[in-house]
Amino acid sequence: MKALPILAGAAGMVFVGGSVAVSGHLTDAPMHTVQALRYAAACLLLLAWAHLTRTGPAGRAAVLVPRGREWLWLLGVTVTGLVIFNVALVQGSRHAEPAVIGVAVACVPILLAVAGPLLEGRRPAARVPAAASIVTVGAMLVQGLGRTDAAGLFWAAVTFACEAAFTLLAVPVLGRHGPLGVSVHATWMGAAMFAVLGLAVEGPAAVTRIRLDDLLAGAYLAVLVTAVAFVLWYTCVTRIGAGRAGLLTGITPIAAAATGVALGGPFPAPAVWLGITTVAAGLALGLSAPGRARRTTPPAPGAVSAPGIQHSEPATP
Repeated sequence: MKALPILAGAAGMVFVGGSVAVSGHLTDAPMHTVQALRYAAACLLLLAWAHLTRTGPAGRAAVLVPRGREWLWLLGVTVTGLVIFNVALVQGSRHAEPAVIGVAVACVPILLAVAGPLLEGRRPAARVPAAASIVTVGAMLVQGLGRTDAAGLFWAAVTFACEAAFTLLAVPVLGRHGPLGVSVHATWMGAAMFAVLGLAVEGPAAVTRIRLDDLLAGAYLAVLVTAVAFVLWYTCVTRIGAGRAGLLTGITPIAAAATGVALGGPFPAPAVWLGITTVAAGLALGLSAPGRARRTTPPAPGAVSAPGIQHSEPATP
């Protein structure tokens, strides 16, 4: 059913939104080392799930060895969506208020609405970019605006690009590897890259400076924000397309605001409620758009190009 992948994507974005408050507990921790442990733990969880299910796309093994250009796409997902994105968040927070980074991420639905269908071999439908614009405005109202300098604007732009790349660069390999396979490869690559950064920047002894609350925060990020959210998100992208899935990123600031209230923060101001209503209107407009039939022609053997993905916009069951 079409509702199930939408719910999967929405749940993934709720977990990501909740990570904002959790990540705040890691400001004094050795970041690269904690991230390496986070992605390593997530990869082990995903591999365990793959071993239990033993099912992948089209009945193949759950995790396949990448080949040819697939290595480049997966490397791009990891470098941009995991490594540079996390570095940009930390660097950006030193020059800009959190709302500035949040507004940058809020613009992602518009880019996904346009670029996603192009990567999938289709022309963007006018309805989805229009809905993405509404979702973006609503997310901005939820986030609010903040102060920044030139460096803060730069890192906000990097965050925006990396957030979009995490989805777009995965599109060409989701057809063969599926959500689970892409998630496994992204996490082990991310763990390896952060381990190298941790050794070079923080030193081997950094692991001894990790406190119990750092481990708890890292565990939440590893299980829900990485292992679970990655698979949920890529499942949504595979089933309904990157353009429409991108609308669901508007849920992230709402989840972040709700988590803040649950942790004792102030009750949302009227502008936040207006933003939530606006996001809901954009989601209703974009996700109710009629889908397009699946492709029936199988991709050529070994093909990794985006049009080979057999999901596009699925017809309503």
